[in-house]
Amino acid sequence: MRVYLRRRFLRVLDALCTNRSIVSGVGATWEEMASSSSLLRAVGNWRDGSEEWFAGSFERLPETVRVNPLRSDSWWVESWLSEIGSKEIAWFDGPGSAWELPFERGKAEGDTKKMLAALHETGRVTRQESVSMIPVLALGLGEGDMVLDLCASPGSKTTQISEHLMDSGMVVANEISSSRVNTLVSNVQRHGSKSPVVVNHDGRHIPRMPDRGFDSVLVDAPCSGSGTTRKNPEIWGKWSPSGGRSLQGLQIGLLTRALRVTRPGGRVVYSTCSLDPIENEAVVAEILRRGSGIRLLDASKILKEVPGDMGMSSWPVLSEDGSISESDEGEESMAPPTEEWIEESLSKCMRVWNDKIGGGGFFIAILEKSPDIDDSWGEPQFRQSPSDTKEDLPSSPQPIGGQVSEAISKSWGSCPPNLWTRGKKILWSTPEVSDVWSSERRIRSGRTLVPGGRWRPLKVIHIGLETARMRKGEMDRVVARAAGILVPEMKSGFTEVSLSVIDGILAGEEPVPSSIGELEGMRGGHLLTCEDLCIPVWIGGRVTLMLNESEKTVLHSQRGIVGNVEEE
Repeated sequence: MRVYLRRRFLRVLDALCTNRSIVSGVGATWEEMASSSSLLRAVGNWRDGSEEWFAGSFERLPETVRVNPLRSDSWWVESWLSEIGSKEIAWFDGPGSAWELPFERGKAEGDTKKMLAALHETGRVTRQESVSMIPVLALGLGEGDMVLDLCASPGSKTTQISEHLMDSGMVVANEISSSRVNTLVSNVQRHGSKSPVVVNHDGRHIPRMPDRGFDSVLVDAPCSGSGTTRKNPEIWGKWSPSGGRSLQGLQIGLLTRALRVTRPGGRVVYSTCSLDPIENEAVVAEILRRGSGIRLLDASKILKEVPGDMGMSSWPVLSEDGSISESDEGEESMAPPTEEWIEESLSKCMRVWNDKIGGGGFFIAILEKSPDIDDSWGEPQFRQSPSDTKEDLPSSPQPIGGQVSEAISKSWGSCPPNLWTRGKKILWSTPEVSDVWSSERRIRSGRTLVPGGRWRPLKVIHIGLETARMRKGEMDRVVARAAGILVPEMKSGFTEVSLSVIDGILAGEEPVPSSIGELEGMRGGHLLTCEDLCIPVWIGGRVTLMLNESEKTVLHSQRGIVGNVEEE
């Protein structure tokens, strides 16, 4: 019976995605079922033109990607996207570029499918729904900024923030769920930037580090997902107003904490993929009501090219079927504001409707903390000595020690700054991350000062760019993703060769070291360079390429090489 129900459920979702099938025993198309949903009735009570919204909320989303500007070959990626018929997303004004591909999500075929997967796996592009790119654009980031992504998994916004920081500053990427934090780490590693610090906390209680507060905080809050019908068609059947009401307390708690850990004059962006004002404007109204020194910035002036509408200042109480309730009872935090100044402020929020942007639905509010707020802790009541302070977990990244530094210098001829170890991995981060680790910080609401030279009270899982691997206390090999930006920091450990040598190795040749004069007598991991190309190899009896299949796929295409790239 359970197998039957699962198969039936999958058929239902497939039918809903294709927007045409009739399921035996139901007697109506899934489009007709969606047209009688609670969500459609609710939208009809939130805006005019619900029919237009419905027409733009049913078909599957197109595939959209963001190109990583931190990669030196981003120009080639953009050229490939253009060649397959992709179009740049006009309103995207961040570093790099964003593209809509000429097929639905997950519907690439043949060589295009293979290349798209390779570009994603190697960090050259990030697959991301287009509206999901908007909140980071609203943060107003600059190089060197200290940023918190409070609800970061799966990591697409964290990597987008890293692109704005251009391998400087710090983005603390937080995720409360231990299982989801693994996905976050994987995506951060795939992207290959230096600025991320992945942590595992309840966002409502995350510590304020650095001590002065963050320059910007993104709160892409958990929500009921009512704007995601084109991506998650099951929303049509399961959405109800009670879902948003049950999440509002969490959303208010997250936004409250975000403002608390932001420096005076800093910015907080609150966003959801929900259309429900209970999760959006009502949350913002409650924050304005509770706090002082917080103001809303006009999103339409910051996101000038984004096709969005102003925020709502009033909304009805809804019954579970999406219709207007005869009762107006409810918590104050869920009711439209009675304060005139809050009512007027809410128009500065932005609502992105599915039909008007040709994608998913989204909500964005941009809050600024007054520079006149005195957020200093004052004099601490207690000072902990290093011996009284808990050490970091053994699995936390730590600055490299003297022995590791010597091993790196022996292999590379020098040791770049801001290197860390975690197990056998060498990680490369930014000066700002090192400064935070070294600095004193407060705990227990600022009452206690604890020494630096540790991550606590942060629970840090991963930092920066995975750069190399150690083995038995010696340098083993450089990770391919870091090779190109590492070479300028090295005095040895690499050899400049001809393009024909690199092309031959990429094509599958394994020459003996003596045939490449400079390599004779060498053994172990090494880098071969020529112009902008850099490939890691292992030198033994033969010179063997140390690249995964996705990287080979991309480089073969870039170099016009016909080789035997096996499927993983």
